Amino acid sequence: MDANASAGVLRDPGVSPDVGAIRYPPIAEHGLIGDLRSAALVDTHGTIDWYCCPRFDAPSIFASILDADRGGFFELAADAPTRTKQFYFPDTNVLITRFFADDGVGEVQDFMPILDDSREADRHRLIRRVVCVRGSLPFRARVAPRFEYGTQPHTVHVQHGQAIFATPALTLALTSSVPIEVDGQDVWSLFKLHEGESAVFALDRVGGDVAPRFCPLSEAEQQFNATVGYWRRWLSRSRYRGRWREMVHRSALTLKLLTYVPTGAIIAAPTTSLPERIGGERNWDYRYVWIRDAAFCVYALLRLGFTEEAEAFMGFLSEHVRLDTDSPDRSTGPLQIMYGIDGCRDLPERKLTHLEGYRCSAPVRVGNGAVGQLQLDIYGALIDALYLYDKWGQPISSAHWDSISELVDWVCDHWDQPDQGIWETRSGRKNFLYSRLMCWVAIERAMRLARHRGLPVDIVRWGRARDAIYRRIMRHGWSEERHAFVQYEDGHVLDASLLMMPLAKFVSPTDPKWLSTLDALGEDLVSDSLVYRYDPQASPDGLRGDEGTFSICSFWYVEALTRAGRLDEARLAFEKMLTYANHLGLYAEEIGHTGEQSGNFPQAFTHLALISAAFNLDRALG
Repeated sequence: MDANASAGVLRDPGVSPDVGAIRYPPIAEHGLIGDLRSAALVDTHGTIDWYCCPRFDAPSIFASILDADRGGFFELAADAPTRTKQFYFPDTNVLITRFFADDGVGEVQDFMPILDDSREADRHRLIRRVVCVRGSLPFRARVAPRFEYGTQPHTVHVQHGQAIFATPALTLALTSSVPIEVDGQDVWSLFKLHEGESAVFALDRVGGDVAPRFCPLSEAEQQFNATVGYWRRWLSRSRYRGRWREMVHRSALTLKLLTYVPTGAIIAAPTTSLPERIGGERNWDYRYVWIRDAAFCVYALLRLGFTEEAEAFMGFLSEHVRLDTDSPDRSTGPLQIMYGIDGCRDLPERKLTHLEGYRCSAPVRVGNGAVGQLQLDIYGALIDALYLYDKWGQPISSAHWDSISELVDWVCDHWDQPDQGIWETRSGRKNFLYSRLMCWVAIERAMRLARHRGLPVDIVRWGRARDAIYRRIMRHGWSEERHAFVQYEDGHVLDASLLMMPLAKFVSPTDPKWLSTLDALGEDLVSDSLVYRYDPQASPDGLRGDEGTFSICSFWYVEALTRAGRLDEARLAFEKMLTYANHLGLYAEEIGHTGEQSGNFPQAFTHLALISAAFNLDRALG
């Protein structure tokens, strides 16, 4: 036993009185750690209740956030009544959970070392370093993995301070600097630390070329320092010096955590099936790459100065997003709306009926059935991303231009089809205005790019289609009854996606029709700076129940107000939105009626929109 854990003793593993008082902690009561290949959620009580290994989209090992009984967890906490606080080590993604008790203060430092593409990167090491900083404190640990979303049994064997959890598909090794014991399929420990003492738990994926390896205290400290150094070096490349810098940088750090380094992909969120509404069915798997996010990713990353990440994401798009131009079934177009982190096109959706879901909000889904939908807006998102990258990054290649030309030709022929729209409704296709808007963006940006670079283009044909879309939107997307642009053609329902009209430069931000729309949106969909996507009662989307406000829309609203010159309103709305972040500055997909966060967490789209809103509002304020 290590000297720094000399006070460690084993006791009965019975449950402490305060354990289980909260069966499902609030979604916002979590921090995120990761190694740019996988990620884990750690709650404010020191429990890892979500972790997939070896990739973001792999089956879970710990998933008690989706089923407290069957999901599995890794608890590490003070074994005494405590108050807890959680923060990130400054300018890093190293998470600190502090425990304040009558007899002392301790902390758990959670992180995953960032390694290169060498063999050690496949270890996916997760380190939990416990330190007693004042007085003395007893601690408890229980490691309860449940492989394959809790369906795959495993064996566990302990020797020489190392536990091996083994299944046919995946083996994990837990090393500990304090004594550990087996309890069924779990491993537990109870130990006490005095001021200045520490203990370490390290969980490694092993097998193949990666052998089990201990993690002594000295190595854990070295890897802690190396991980802190990595994140600080990375963040130092940011060029942002404006207001709200801490929140902007936290959003950037979060986006980096959601990056899959082997391919450059950026996932929408690291979780699946965290509900948009407790007890509802709006539970989706977000561990994939949405084409829609492309322009927002490139814009945000380049604006902050992270050119390597933007280049890597463009590399993912060019290498893995293949145009399906030869398929006999062109009903969904040459692009899918989403892809796996390795470019996989097949993402079948299924329900895990053995899991009860977060706070009994079934179903738990893996895969995403929306992959087969027609969503025309993605063509504008992708081509806008390529346009922005050519403008602020590197000139696009001739091969890229050939692909763009194929896409624009397809858009010219199919822009007037009904589709499922940006919100991936499951109630059938409609003539959504946002889809028309982004088809206009696809053609308009490609024409700009061609003029700037002198590239070959059928300018007459493209121009004719672009202008036809513009007139269609103005004629059928405007409601005289509402004095506003509306969700779908010849309708009367408002939709927050309309906020993109001035952001996409389709309409002047001070155009009277747009200002009237902005006012209408404020009256119908805005509540204390928070913005609903649409009213599902007025515009049924094929799913039961309602939902909270959509955080990305709230930041779009800030940016629309900014561009309209309503800076006082924009700044107040932005400051209010910041109060809805969790204690670490993270956002889930939605905000509920009492300010609670709901939906998958944290969501890349929201953090991208925060960066864009902050950048443009700060510039407008001068």
